[in-house]
Amino acid sequence: MAEEVREVEQVVSRTPDGNTVQKTQRISDNRGETAHNRNVAVRVVWFITAIVLTLLAFRFVLSLLGANRGNGFANFIYSASYPFVSPFFGLFSYQAQYGVSRFEFETLVAMGVYAVVAAGIAYLVTIGSRDR
Repeated sequence: MAEEVREVEQVVSRTPDGNTVQKTQRISDNRGETAHNRNVAVRVVWFITAIVLTLLAFRFVLSLLGANRGNGFANFIYSASYPFVSPFFGLFSYQAQYGVSRFEFETLVAMGVYAVVAAGIAYLVTIGSRDR
């Protein structure tokens, strides 16, 4: 990995015969590598969040349109997204109805909560870095 130059020091000295010699000394550290690792961690957090939010968005649209659970795709979306939405089912007196058009407020709340949690995690990963 490339190192970030943190400080440059110029040294001017004289040789025994009276000539001036100028040297540049670079003092560096591994901050560039640390910043890169933080950037990768933030990208992983947002990638996982994007997958979960996309899954929940599919669930919301399928529920809104009244998708039949007997269909393989609809069944997969409902089953895969259930663990992410189930903590929010008690908010608005949820009753499981598949194949009937329903506006799932719980799914929208879940999407908002997971987006806020992901933003918080991404912020925690970059805490202490200069370039957030």
